Amino acid sequence: MAKVKYYYDPETLSYRPISPGKRLKVSNLFLFLISSLLFGVIGLFTLLNTDVIKTPKEILQERELSNYELQFNLLGRRIEQMQAVLSNIEERDNDIYRIYFEASPIPKEQRRAGFGGVNRYNDLEGYNSSEMIINTTKQIDILSKMLVVQSNSLEEIQELAERKEELLAAIPSIQPVRKEDLKRMASGFGWRIDPFTKARKKHYGMDFSAVRGTPIYATGDGKIVRADNRSSGYGNHIRIDHGFGYVSLYAHLHKYNVRKGQKVKRGDIIGYVGNTGRSVASHLHYEIFKDGKKINPLNFYYGNLSSEEFDALIAQASQENQSFD
Repeated sequence: MAKVKYYYDPETLSYRPISPGKRLKVSNLFLFLISSLLFGVIGLFTLLNTDVIKTPKEILQERELSNYELQFNLLGRRIEQMQAVLSNIEERDNDIYRIYFEASPIPKEQRRAGFGGVNRYNDLEGYNSSEMIINTTKQIDILSKMLVVQSNSLEEIQELAERKEELLAAIPSIQPVRKEDLKRMASGFGWRIDPFTKARKKHYGMDFSAVRGTPIYATGDGKIVRADNRSSGYGNHIRIDHGFGYVSLYAHLHKYNVRKGQKVKRGDIIGYVGNTGRSVASHLHYEIFKDGKKINPLNFYYGNLSSEEFDALIAQASQENQSFD
């Protein structure tokens, strides 16, 4: 029940109720509405800045953020799987490919080397999801570095493989005279009896006895660097530079089938057996040099001899007999 206010009327000497006018009623109603609206706006603004009430836009943004977090987590797992696969490739690269092609393995520290800078990810800080974003970015950077190192390694392996193919083609690996054309393997590498002085002397090649005119074959790919008779004792002789430090020499030839500067392939006929120079019979004197040092040619006949034939050749070459030159 509303309170009624009274005033004292001196004329009637009594209290009379105060009746508010229409203007006052309208004014009070207006003030009430204004106050209610003001308090409503303040209350709504306060609620909107708390977690109690969320706008549709905020709800949509939260859903998008949740989806982004889920996608980042999935991305992180995929990166971990990719790193595992790449790590397996790295192990095979170090333990198989690089060892096979005689290349030094790449250290793990080099494959996963860090990045320079005081704070590489400074621009990613200050957000609610900064830690997650920074970790994912780091994973991607490490994976990128691993891919670059592995890519460079594979390029190196490819180059080594190509060089290996060239090396295998270049290394002297066949007998310079066909076995069916041989009379016999006259003398091997080592100490032998000199046919002229009858003294014991180091023989630095292998002598293949054959009739004059028997074809002589290049034992590996290379380039003719000499085809002359201007080397003491060798008579007409040929030298082939095979690259990779290998040189083969063919001495006492009857005639040449090549000229200086010509490139030859393994199996090409380069000359013919003769008896020129310091020689006592028709034969081929054959030598191999590696990095300027004379080595035993017996170790290079894996290309055209069976195991039985090779064993027989070893037995003949081991005999300390008289050489032909």
